[in-house]
Amino acid sequence: MPEIDVAPSKQRRLLWRTAEVKEIIEETPRVRSLVLAVPDWPGHLPGQRIDVRLTADDGYQAQRSYSIASAPEAPQLMLTVERIQDGEISPYLTAEVRPGDRFGLRGPIGGFFAWTSAVGGPLFLIAGGSGIVPLMAMLRHRAAAKSTIPALLLYSSRTFEDIIYREELDQFAARDRELEVVHTLTRTQPVGWSGGARRIDRDMLADFGFGAKLHPKIFVCGPTRLVETVALSLLELGHERGLIKTERFGPTG
Repeated sequence: MPEIDVAPSKQRRLLWRTAEVKEIIEETPRVRSLVLAVPDWPGHLPGQRIDVRLTADDGYQAQRSYSIASAPEAPQLMLTVERIQDGEISPYLTAEVRPGDRFGLRGPIGGFFAWTSAVGGPLFLIAGGSGIVPLMAMLRHRAAAKSTIPALLLYSSRTFEDIIYREELDQFAARDRELEVVHTLTRTQPVGWSGGARRIDRDMLADFGFGAKLHPKIFVCGPTRLVETVALSLLELGHERGLIKTERFGPTG
C-alpha cells in the first residue's frame, strides 16, 4: 500500500488544475460519480474536498466545493455529485458532462474532517443523503489498507433507490466482519425491508452505535438538520465532544 503523506492544505498553495473526465458512473437517478484524471495531483486524505470551477463561453465562472469520494490509494480521483435543483454546477456535472470533458479543479482542501487507519478507532460514521461521499472515501481507504479497525456506518436515505454506493457497501459488509452497515429509509421502504424506517435519532444511535466507553472516532456528514440532531444526541449519550467531527451542506433530502 502506498504511504499516505499529505501536508495540511493551509501549508500548500492551492493551484488550479485541469481535470479530465475519464468515466461516468450512474449511482442513483439523481447522483453521478465522475472518475477524473488530474495531472500532478498532490494526493489527499479521506474526508477532504476540492473546488470545481466551470467557465462559460462568455467568461462567466461558477465555483462549488465537493467532497472527494475516492481513497488516496485509487489511481484516479473520484467525485460524486448530487443534482441540486436550480444549481449552477451540479446540473452540468450530473447530466451534461461527458468523458473527455475538462474543467478546473483545485485542492485538496480541509484537514479537520479526515480519517486514516493510522488514527485508529473504532470508527463510527453517520451519513444523510450525499453526506455519504467523504465517509465512503474513509471506508474505501480502510479497505485498501486492509484495516481491521471496527467500523460502523449508519446511513439515512430517502428511499431504497436513493442509497448511494449501495452495492459496494453491501460488498464491503459481506466480506468484512469488522464492518457493519445500517440503513434507514425516511420516505418509503420496499416490501420486506428490514432496516430502519425513520430519521436517525437518539434511540437509533444508542441501539446501533458504538458506546461512549469505547471512545469511537465519529464523523457525521449530511444536511444541517441531521448533523445538528445527531451531534446533540451523541453528546447526550456521553460521547466526547472532541471525538465528534461534523460536516454539513445545503438543503437536500
